Amino acid sequence: MKHILALDQGTTSSRAIVFDHAGSIVSAAQQEFRQIFPKPGWVEHDAAEIWATQSGVAALALEKCGLTANDIVSIGITNQRETTLVWDRATGTPVMNAIVWQDRRTAPACDRLKKRGLEPMIKRRTGLVVDAYFSATKLQWILENVPGVRARARRGELAFGTVDSWLLWNLTGGRVHATDASNASRTMLFNIMKGDWDKDLLELFEVPRSMLPEVRSSSEVYGETSQFGASIPISGIAGDQQAALFGQMCIRPGMVKNTYGTGCFMLMNTGDKPIVSKHKLLSTVAWQIGGKTEYALEGSIFIAGAVVQWLRDGLGIIQSSGDIEALASRVHDTGGVYLVPAFAGLGAPHWDPYARGLLGGITRGTTSAHIARAALEGIAFQVADVLRGMEADAGLKLKELRVDGGASMNNLLMQFQSDILGTKVARPKVSETTALGAAYLAGLAVGYWSSLKEIAVQWQSDRRFAPTMKPAARRLRMIGWKKALERSKRWEQDD
Repeated sequence: MKHILALDQGTTSSRAIVFDHAGSIVSAAQQEFRQIFPKPGWVEHDAAEIWATQSGVAALALEKCGLTANDIVSIGITNQRETTLVWDRATGTPVMNAIVWQDRRTAPACDRLKKRGLEPMIKRRTGLVVDAYFSATKLQWILENVPGVRARARRGELAFGTVDSWLLWNLTGGRVHATDASNASRTMLFNIMKGDWDKDLLELFEVPRSMLPEVRSSSEVYGETSQFGASIPISGIAGDQQAALFGQMCIRPGMVKNTYGTGCFMLMNTGDKPIVSKHKLLSTVAWQIGGKTEYALEGSIFIAGAVVQWLRDGLGIIQSSGDIEALASRVHDTGGVYLVPAFAGLGAPHWDPYARGLLGGITRGTTSAHIARAALEGIAFQVADVLRGMEADAGLKLKELRVDGGASMNNLLMQFQSDILGTKVARPKVSETTALGAAYLAGLAVGYWSSLKEIAVQWQSDRRFAPTMKPAARRLRMIGWKKALERSKRWEQDD
């Protein structure tokens, strides 16, 4: 029996998962890699380490289940988005570390763009707000600050890419420099209406077009790799959140998923037309299959699971991330404590790069259990803020939120999420929906699965959570959250 190999290159680890025809996990391998913090608010990754860990876990996943490259019909790629890499076309050597999506060094550059009144034009063309989150200002920073890079870029010697392009380049031995429409739509250089790189934006950010990857669909054969011992086609690419939307089979307009990873990312399928948000959400390409582009509304929350890592590594109140549920369960509520995890600023719907984390409402009676519970609730409150804006933009009330990602396995968090939303929360049997989405896209391109209809019947729920909190209690909790949220905003800005 043939299988699909999905490469899931995330912010804190590289994973590889082998799926069978039923969409079930046959084997998986994962490896964390270094997070580099050169200055406060700066976040980088070693591009060589990204490639080494990703290729390493792919080989390990095959080895663990006794498969070889001959047993793999195709490879799908999904990746942390917006993270920006520039490398030499001749040698494949990066000019510096990758600048990660969380990095805030270009916030002042974004402020200057807003002061020039350019945000409405950029949002109209790209569907994105002007923020340091996206690739354009990161790429501009590299061109301006790494000696000799601008001249080399003008001579056509350098390639720019997000992580998918970097993996594809390395998998194909430098033969293919491409990306898919979902990843391109996260760069702030791509016109989502025209489906191509935007000439005016390239001029605005002073980016030579020769640096850019070719934009292709999310499900097609891009090239082949012999990295694992025999030739395997690479035939699916999508940014991690769009891949999760696809893996959750949110293929009809109005369906919504939320992924609880390092950050939290909520996407609503909006069909073949982008919705212009009035609530500071993003319009983005969901995927492009068979010449048809589908769009999504997205709310991006920068810190979610990362707050649990902070409790583990920064405060030392838990030994492993899995310990937080037991610790938080020791208390029935937070005792009035709120934790706003704005460690890297606030994303949607606030977009405040100067916000910082805040722990408020502490008394002498506050324990580590209250702080742990407040950390989990802080994730859910952020999700509620995004969902309210999404419902208003789309003009509908959500009936069910499909969830995935590591923290979705936390039953306490999922129950509170359902309570604070007043909405059912559904967790699928296969929680690795990001990798599954990449596998589905890859398999569709090579005929491993014949149609979306064949795939859609594979989605099954593992558990559903229904709200039990009374509306009055929900309102009180949201009032407390908003109070804490306001105090965290504009923290780093001079009055």
